[in-house]
Amino acid sequence: MIQIGVDFGGTKIEAAALAPDGQIVARLRTPTPASYDTALAAVRDLVERIEAQTGERATVGVGAPGSVSPRTGVMRNANAVYLNGRPFREDLSKALERPVRLANDANCLALSEAADGAAAGAHVTFAIILGTGCGGGLVVDGRLVEGGDGVAGEWGHMPLPWPEPEESPGPQCWCGQKGCLETWASGTGLRRDFKARTGRELDGPEIVAAALAGEPEAAAAFDRLVDRLGRAMAVIGNIVDPDVFVLGGGLSNVEALYERLPGVIAPRVFSDGWSARIAPARWGDSSGVRGAARLWSPGELA
Repeated sequence: MIQIGVDFGGTKIEAAALAPDGQIVARLRTPTPASYDTALAAVRDLVERIEAQTGERATVGVGAPGSVSPRTGVMRNANAVYLNGRPFREDLSKALERPVRLANDANCLALSEAADGAAAGAHVTFAIILGTGCGGGLVVDGRLVEGGDGVAGEWGHMPLPWPEPEESPGPQCWCGQKGCLETWASGTGLRRDFKARTGRELDGPEIVAAALAGEPEAAAAFDRLVDRLGRAMAVIGNIVDPDVFVLGGGLSNVEALYERLPGVIAPRVFSDGWSARIAPARWGDSSGVRGAARLWSPGELA
């Protein structure tokens, strides 16, 4: 029996069918619509087309920006703002005429990589999305940990730890707080920090490319990013002590992160030794749909 995963992103929605052996047997994508009703229709259309290709009815899991409130059942914290305050999971279930499971996109990354990716076999996996924002997801012994309020792993909205004087109280975050990690350790944070120091407007990839080419101001900005990210990862090390950190998102492709982060993290972990691996997501951009599909166990019936 196949499992369908849907990755609901800011610019595209992707659906893929996962066979019992973990192979993707069908995949489709469409641009993310600009309204709630058209988004529901787009997901329904993708699932129906996948099932037509495979000839099987499938379970459906969805990885989405934001999460479902366990109190109200409606979406919150989604950057696709038309999802917020709406019963997205229930409305999808009605549209698809079956139960739908939904989790945060960073949780789906964690679940995918713990199942058969870079963290396969790990006891504790912490997955990090380093893109426009800074998401996180936690898996323990193959099981997703969402917490009592459904916000486990939301490290992007903790304060930047061990702040320097010039880092406090920090920039205003869209969540309403100041100095959240996401305002520092993300593509958006890198761009903001670089502009604040230099007055120059470059995007994240351009800053990283310039840094790796030896441009002094870009290199200094990248140094600050590594330091801030490492400090935050040390806090996660002290709280849940992961065997593996898995990095996804655009910044995860920068090899220098893997070389330099251990030297920032280790001195701040409260232990006589620190041995966690830091690895890029094995499945890359496919981890979202793979993890969403794995919100159902193989063989479960929707």
